Amino acid sequence: MKIYSIREKNYEGKKVFLRVDFNVPIKNGVITDDTRITSTIPTIDYLLSHRARLIIASHLGRPEGKVSPEFSLKPVAERLSEILKKEVKFAPDCIGDEVKKLVNSLKEGEILLLENLRFHSEEEKGDENFAKELASLCDAYVNDAFGTCHRKHSSVYTITKFVNDVAAGFLIEKEVSALSKLLINPERPFLLILGGAKVIDKINMLKNLLDKVDTIITGGVMAYTFIKAKNWEVGDSKVEEEAIPVAKEIIKEINKRHLEFHTPLDHIIAQKISEDATFIATERGTVPHGWIGVDIGPQAIEEYIDCINRAKTIFWNGPMGIYEIEKFAKGTIEIAKAIAKTNAFSVIGGGDSVAIVQKAGVADKISHICTGGGASLEFLEKGSLPGIDVLKKE
Repeated sequence: MKIYSIREKNYEGKKVFLRVDFNVPIKNGVITDDTRITSTIPTIDYLLSHRARLIIASHLGRPEGKVSPEFSLKPVAERLSEILKKEVKFAPDCIGDEVKKLVNSLKEGEILLLENLRFHSEEEKGDENFAKELASLCDAYVNDAFGTCHRKHSSVYTITKFVNDVAAGFLIEKEVSALSKLLINPERPFLLILGGAKVIDKINMLKNLLDKVDTIITGGVMAYTFIKAKNWEVGDSKVEEEAIPVAKEIIKEINKRHLEFHTPLDHIIAQKISEDATFIATERGTVPHGWIGVDIGPQAIEEYIDCINRAKTIFWNGPMGIYEIEKFAKGTIEIAKAIAKTNAFSVIGGGDSVAIVQKAGVADKISHICTGGGASLEFLEKGSLPGIDVLKKE
């Protein structure tokens, strides 16, 4: 897929609108994880070194079109300023006369961070007038917000109708390159590891990858949904009931294609989900009545590591259990460590992926960690995204 790159453009003296994903966790005004900020620094540095007048825009949280101090990007401006070791000016809004004045006063190599785009309900509606207002601030548009590229929002999609000079930042280039490798002639055997809770969200991606993968292993709610689809006992484990008919169809399709498909050989089970819960391992791949599956068991870990060791390409989405609780995190951590030890091309996607690999201490051993959960799944389902389509070369 060929998209315009910032490497091909001249930004000297231009007002560049850079859409990023600074949707970071903030507690009591303090950013608790700045990964989404640091991942865009190469693009920011490149634009500043090429003497752009930089206007940065992002959303934060779900303020639902209302100005809400808890969702202000001001702490992000302060953190970005610390990282870059230079002043980051902060605008009180993202459109309007005062913002235009601030933009027009920018000198080459200076930065202005706009206030939360989602303080305006028009942003999520893809409103053309709002997009025009944003476009009026700049001479060129750069998108480096992969995590929002599956949305036809004003600052991601509609704005490109009103700016001729468009390009992708380095983060989007990396994401597109890594995910395209999974879709176009992946090295075999290709292992798909599916965990986490949102089964329905992953079904279309799974269907699209069935003719590319060789082995599928499951954990978390995904596994219990498939186990129930096999008419096996899951006890009181969380199951996505509405996904069971589709899970049955997928099992049929997998069998027809003679793919390797694994649900856990055993489970870690507890009677409640809490730090102080007692837990045991089951002897088989079912869960008894009155118990909840909270992690994959030791036999499952062993079998899954064998699948990982045989793979040349790996895509992993979603934890194997309730990894936020230390005693239920072993399966997820062991899978992360096993992937890190292989020479396989490995991609981890999903909202929990960064937290998982950081917890396991193996982030630097994974080939690529996606910055957008929903966006990565949709890319693997459709081969592109609306926010990337508008950056494509004709």
